[in-house]
Amino acid sequence: MTRVVRSLHIDTERTWRGGEQQALYLAAGLVRRGHVAEVAGNPDSEYLRRARAASLTAHDVPMRTDFDPAAFRRLRRLLKDGRFDIVHGHTSRGHVMAGTAALWLRSCKVVVTRRVDFSIRRPPLHPGRLKYRHGIDRFIAISGAVRDVLIDGGVKPHRIAVVPSGVDLARLATADAQAVRAEFGVRDGAPLVGAVAHFAWHKGLEYLVDAVPHVLEQHPDARFFLVGDGELAGALKERAARVAPPGTVLFPGFRLDAPSFLQAFDVVATPSVMEALNTTNLDAMALGRPVVATNVGGIPEVITDEETGLLVPPRDAKLLGGAISRLLGNCALAARLGAAARRLVRERFTCDAMVEGTLAVYREVLGEP
Repeated sequence: MTRVVRSLHIDTERTWRGGEQQALYLAAGLVRRGHVAEVAGNPDSEYLRRARAASLTAHDVPMRTDFDPAAFRRLRRLLKDGRFDIVHGHTSRGHVMAGTAALWLRSCKVVVTRRVDFSIRRPPLHPGRLKYRHGIDRFIAISGAVRDVLIDGGVKPHRIAVVPSGVDLARLATADAQAVRAEFGVRDGAPLVGAVAHFAWHKGLEYLVDAVPHVLEQHPDARFFLVGDGELAGALKERAARVAPPGTVLFPGFRLDAPSFLQAFDVVATPSVMEALNTTNLDAMALGRPVVATNVGGIPEVITDEETGLLVPPRDAKLLGGAISRLLGNCALAARLGAAARRLVRERFTCDAMVEGTLAVYREVLGEP
């Protein structure tokens, strides 16, 4: 793209998850390429705090509901005063905010990234149908699976582009596996299995907890880490206390040094029951770690069974445990899968690839060659 593109990136979440990280990767990548990219979010959100820490221009916009007139007016003024070419919504509420704020601003195109594979089917008169049929110039799906969900919900295929999430290789370079073992007193040589995720129902983490006894049958000195936090944290801890010996399953909480945990794990486990793509898998693979994941959503678009990881059916703790045990007991297989995964992600799923793919979408909606 030859001219400078001005884009405003709306994320309405107050907490920090993979989607917020990707939105900031994109904004920072655009700025590095000489474009203008600013962000808008809820005051005191982690999104805005980290945007400012990265020297991005960040705007406080309280967005309390999907239909917040004050927020619409504030965003509309931002779009006009900033002469933005693109307003990009990165969350469900950001989708509504972007589309509504840009109404009748002919020079500003609306792009929405869809990062989940939940169904968007709605009854014919449901107001939620409107936001997928009107006011959006292009949807960006982070996987083919998300694209299929959008089409199933009534979005025309020509309105959708697929741009996968990307990995920040520089961030991963700071990973320190030894620091994790030292902090938690895990001896060298003890097998480590772990997941890094938001503790939500669709992540299927209870199946990883239930897989622990199956793994311990063959690898009694294995230790398991569930890194993250969320609404199911209490239930998962109670479940772990019931099925596993004390000290076997550890819960470090939300960690800024998540890459160090991934580097420390001998096997990374992703037991999701629904998953649009999964950036934790991408990070782990870029680090050369072998991954066992469920064959749901967009995961098989990255992990090919027996080539770049192992795939198992969802909701099956025994098969999940068997695949984990297989990798712990076969170092050659684990190394082969990890090396192939590393090559794949570093060739196809980097932040640079994500930014360039998004720029191509901007070019198309702006009618530029």
